[in-house]
Amino acid sequence: MSSSLSSVYSPSGSADAAATGVAHGHGAAVGGVLKRCRELVRPSLVEAVGRLHPWTGEMAAYALGWSDAAGTPDPGGSEGKGVRQALAVLGAEAVGADGGVAVAGAVAVELVHTFSLLHDDIMDGDGLRRQRPAVWKAYGTGPAVLAGDALLALAVQCLAEAPGPWTGEAVRRLSGTLNTLVHGQAEDLRFERRPWSGAGAVDPGQYRSMAEGKTGSLLGCAIALGAVLGGAPAGTVAVLEQAGRHLGVAFQAVDDLLGIWGEPAVTGKPVHGDLRLRKKTYPVLAALAGGGPAARELAVLLEAPGLLDGAAAAHAAMLVEEAGGRAAAREEARRHLDAARRGLRGVSLARGAAEDLDALLACLLDRSW
Repeated sequence: MSSSLSSVYSPSGSADAAATGVAHGHGAAVGGVLKRCRELVRPSLVEAVGRLHPWTGEMAAYALGWSDAAGTPDPGGSEGKGVRQALAVLGAEAVGADGGVAVAGAVAVELVHTFSLLHDDIMDGDGLRRQRPAVWKAYGTGPAVLAGDALLALAVQCLAEAPGPWTGEAVRRLSGTLNTLVHGQAEDLRFERRPWSGAGAVDPGQYRSMAEGKTGSLLGCAIALGAVLGGAPAGTVAVLEQAGRHLGVAFQAVDDLLGIWGEPAVTGKPVHGDLRLRKKTYPVLAALAGGGPAARELAVLLEAPGLLDGAAAAHAAMLVEEAGGRAAAREEARRHLDAARRGLRGVSLARGAAEDLDALLACLLDRSW
């Protein structure tokens, strides 16, 4: 794997396609920032994955969009937008350091993110990821679990080997984030067993807390790692991390919108996919919490046994919107993006990086990816 990984990864394929997708819908500036940060991190990420066992390395390359399930280069594969990588790099640049000092942190958070996707897809039963079979579907459940474990171990190792005086603090921060991430995932899984209405039902506030742990913690960690490795004082690091957590909650709210109303060709998931699986997401929970006839009809529909077919899922989506869930999720995202902006403006940051961060925040509410 390590000897052929550079040929498996196609720098002119999936990475540029991802940047183009962001630029087309959300502004060339953001697409350029994401592309620049990915290209800075890419060599170290490729080198890190090349250290894995050939089999787990092959699965990692597939998960990252570099190759197909046969281990051959896949220029059409999607590696994602690299938001977490960019946050790490921008975190360092925002405190006046060169973005290169954050590369180890960016590699670590990208590996952790990929690990979490591998395991999440298994736990959620999601068979598709980025418009092709999830790793567990392509390789099997056991191998996918093993590949996720390998990526997690590699993430900690890569960060622990980073040069400089701040490595210990960076590793401690990542370790704490991993515990928070698992806590959030545990809550998400427990939500599946709770009723849709009545005593014990999940409310939007509980979902928000889960999202901050499951999604917000890693985005907050990404920008904080950049700042830590850039030598920032503790107060500045704390503000940046909290801004990243707000960004993560907003990111999850928009993800939930896309899980119901997203374009399958862009999201890689079927239309109304989250409703078909009866996932407890923010738009649905907000709709149920609002009360009214549409909310009551929605609760009855969701409490019926079995998966929802296409017609039932489409009707459920209409009820969620009618009950105000779609608007509530957009407002949730907007509120947390505004909180992230306020936090970033409350500390002294390097102008260029601050502008890049603000542009990234501005594009997320209306993203389609």
